[in-house]
Amino acid sequence: MMSIGQSQLDSALRALGELLAARGLHYEVVVIGGGNLILRGLVTRPTTRDLDLLGSRTASGVERMRPMPEPLRTAVLDVARAYGLADDWVNLGPESLLDFGLPEGLVDRLERRDYRGLVIWLAGRFDMICFKLYAAVDQGPRSRHLQDLEELGPDREELLAAASWTLSQDPSPGYRSMLVETLGRLGVEDADGRLD
Repeated sequence: MMSIGQSQLDSALRALGELLAARGLHYEVVVIGGGNLILRGLVTRPTTRDLDLLGSRTASGVERMRPMPEPLRTAVLDVARAYGLADDWVNLGPESLLDFGLPEGLVDRLERRDYRGLVIWLAGRFDMICFKLYAAVDQGPRSRHLQDLEELGPDREELLAAASWTLSQDPSPGYRSMLVETLGRLGVEDADGRLD
């Protein structure tokens, strides 16, 4: 799968926003994942594979948008062809995170970026620590997620708070065991006794 750098991602988003505006369309979406980290400048990694949409930003918070609205999907494909990107360069991959609730206060930490017909809301640093910890435990110590998490530089209390949130997503004993192991790798040695 191809990689997208920050300037190319920003250009593609501007093109997508212009195209949506030209078609009389407007969408507001919440972005997480590597694209978020790159756009916010939270990590030094130069590229991402895609832009992960958590859902639609509405007056009541973050709501599901699966399937992606057809006019938005068409515009995403049109930009993909123009910029030589994968058809799913914008996708709803992480939407299942909405199933069991988002980190408390996520909506208040969103950062707005305007691209005419597209407004993207970038999740905050703490929320990205939560999401990256969850993904790192799920995908293992060699994953890009653990590297991103280390680069975000969370302190002990942030890691423990994020860990508690991840247990709301997967309370299974197997997940908890891998979580404690991952936290140990990140310098939180007594995590097991601190997680509720």
